[in-house]
Amino acid sequence: MPTAPRITGTFLDEITHDIPSQNWGPKQWRKEFELYKQIGIDTVVIIRAGYQNKCIFPSKTIPDLLPIHDDIGETFFSLADELGISVFFGTYDSGFHWYRRSWWKEVDLNKAFIDEAGERYGHHESFKGWYLCHETSRNDAHIIELFNHIGGHCKQVKDVPVLISPFPQGAKQFSGGAVMSIDESFDHWERIFAETHGAFDICAFQDGQIHYQELPNFIQGIGELGKKHGVTIWSNLETFDRDMPIKFPPADWRYLRIKLEAAAPVAEKIITFEFPHFMSPNSCYPAAHNLFDRYCEYAGI
Repeated sequence: MPTAPRITGTFLDEITHDIPSQNWGPKQWRKEFELYKQIGIDTVVIIRAGYQNKCIFPSKTIPDLLPIHDDIGETFFSLADELGISVFFGTYDSGFHWYRRSWWKEVDLNKAFIDEAGERYGHHESFKGWYLCHETSRNDAHIIELFNHIGGHCKQVKDVPVLISPFPQGAKQFSGGAVMSIDESFDHWERIFAETHGAFDICAFQDGQIHYQELPNFIQGIGELGKKHGVTIWSNLETFDRDMPIKFPPADWRYLRIKLEAAAPVAEKIITFEFPHFMSPNSCYPAAHNLFDRYCEYAGI
């Protein structure tokens, strides 16, 4: 009997941009990381270490930073060192300059921030990658310049793999003429991959913006583009639900399984946004505890 596909990585969202804080401290994070070790999650991705005027450590490079009293990044890296888990460090999103097409300002802020992160965390054995946090669905907002300049600087500071996690411009997030067909998405990503060679190594598309029945064709096509351009393809399995009229409950296991099994034949690794909130038995959401039980039954954990 074939082995069920498993989730082996998760994002960590501690800036809490559009999901609530769980107010975890070192004790709760240790419990969570120890769980990862038990269930085969070997990689964590800090989705963004800085956003607007917020940060996971007391940065000296982010403008108008709110008071920061804890270094959550050090908590993550120290636990990962101890438990043999890989950390991908997420970059900085101003939430401003790149939306205004001032991409060079976004790049300059990120270069200083990446230098600071390298000095602060670069010695950690668990520092195994970078994550470019500027999410996009298409060739827009100077994303090629952002990827090339920020990804290139990451590799200069610490030469480890660079990850991106874009999304298809599908009907679950967009409406009317803004929705792009799968073929249109491939056209955009053909150009992005071709013009960003060496800026990133891994692409993990989010899977929640298009209909379930579209996923196999989309994932297959992205897999082919990855092979053509030398990009490793992972999958970002969204464990929250976009089908509900509220933001964002834990996913329904029945539909999560559809996405998991669609990704498995193509993706070299399945990661998720975001285990601590939407799938952990330690989550603030009771439904996440049940989702974890259903997943463990399925995966034989």
